[in-house]
Amino acid sequence: MQRFDNGPETALDWYRNSGSAALATVVETWGSAPRRVGAQLVIGGDGRIEGSVSGGCVEGAVIVEALEAIEEGTSRLLEYGVSDEDAFAVGLACGGTIRILVEPVGPVLSEVMLAELVAMRAARIPIAYEVNLKSGRRALRRTRHAGRMRQDRSGFEEDGKTFVGVHNPPLRLIVVGAVHIAQALVPMARIAGYDPMIIDPREAFAASERFPGEMILTDWPDEAVAEIGLDTRTALVLLTHDPKLDDPALEAALRADVFYIGALGSTRTHAKRVARMQEAGFTEEQIACIHGPVGLDIGAADPSEIAVAILAEMTAVLRGKA
Repeated sequence: MQRFDNGPETALDWYRNSGSAALATVVETWGSAPRRVGAQLVIGGDGRIEGSVSGGCVEGAVIVEALEAIEEGTSRLLEYGVSDEDAFAVGLACGGTIRILVEPVGPVLSEVMLAELVAMRAARIPIAYEVNLKSGRRALRRTRHAGRMRQDRSGFEEDGKTFVGVHNPPLRLIVVGAVHIAQALVPMARIAGYDPMIIDPREAFAASERFPGEMILTDWPDEAVAEIGLDTRTALVLLTHDPKLDDPALEAALRADVFYIGALGSTRTHAKRVARMQEAGFTEEQIACIHGPVGLDIGAADPSEIAVAILAEMTAVLRGKA
């Protein structure tokens, strides 16, 4: 499965079980920082830790500050310079500067708000955690910061005081059709941070040997996508060329709010697909969400190149690029 930093879940669990915990978050970086903005480290009142804010460069200092913050019941904004030597040790060419916000759970970051954040993450609901460093006001936002959410980009607003932490669900890719293109696309998507799932009721195609270690569903596509669930962090790619297999999943995706739908086939094949969707009662706006022929036009000639084109188009759509 895709790595999903579990800082909020760990902080809530430790706080409820031991009565003390703090969440340290990278809120700003300059230069070559070991961890991106939004990375988190959880510190328990007993000194145990989970996660990372610097790849090991300044964790020791952050732990000391966090334990003092827990004892005092106040937040702290820390700033560290990462030397070239320390940066090289964690795989970077040169050093940089990071700012880290330490928030003790309870007196600063309320248990109620943290529990709500954890519940939203568990339900795969995109949510933004907003904190004003000057006033101390904290809030969870579902309808603001659309650009940040699309870009997966935590950071400060223009006022320089309000930090927005983006908490998006892990990306998922549902592939209908365990064909040769899928064999190239699935490992590429996993490298790019997706949790891939393959659907194909044809046992000859859906053999585990063809997709080692991957999740394969042999149910009919409409039943399979209903079991998996479709949401704004899901991409659907249809590769069978068979309307009996593609269309049930396609119709489910058009009714949902997936961020990407791609369908294999020529321009003529896609025109027939559009006609079928019109007959099924879908609007022109809904049908326009289908990317067909699937993938960016890069002159792809073989399965691996087609997979590259598909993943590139998925990325462009996810990040709001035309």
